[in-house]
Amino acid sequence: MLKEFKTFIMRGNVLDLAVGIIIGAAFTKIVGSFVSDMLMPVLSLGMGKIDFTNMFVTLNGEAYPTLAAAKAAGAATLNYGIFLNALIDFVIVAFAIFMIVKAANRFRKEEVKPADSKTCPECLTNIPLAARKCSACGSLQVSSNSGKAPSMNV
Repeated sequence: MLKEFKTFIMRGNVLDLAVGIIIGAAFTKIVGSFVSDMLMPVLSLGMGKIDFTNMFVTLNGEAYPTLAAAKAAGAATLNYGIFLNALIDFVIVAFAIFMIVKAANRFRKEEVKPADSKTCPECLTNIPLAARKCSACGSLQVSSNSGKAPSMNV
């Protein structure tokens, strides 16, 4: 059982997944800090110095100056300002991951493998590129070095 577990852990996709989760968690912390420490202060300044973390609605109908005061009083609250912060975090993380994947896919384009066969124009059978004669119909293949498709001589 220990040997099977070791084999499972050492498989490439499990290690790749673990590395991805660790990097994703670190990246999320960076984006969270960017949103809460840099983006939200600028947005709140542009919106009239509104503090998004203190945007909430109390369910008991009483008014509290801050979210901390409402929580200290034990009031049930709907914290839509904190939700807006989380939503902005998500959009930025999703966009950044989209851009990373898009860049990686551009570099990962698969090379087009040259064809190892051609189609006989007479019988439409696949034949090797080096063949001079079609094995199915017997037509003669004449290869051209001019970059054009091979022509047929009968």
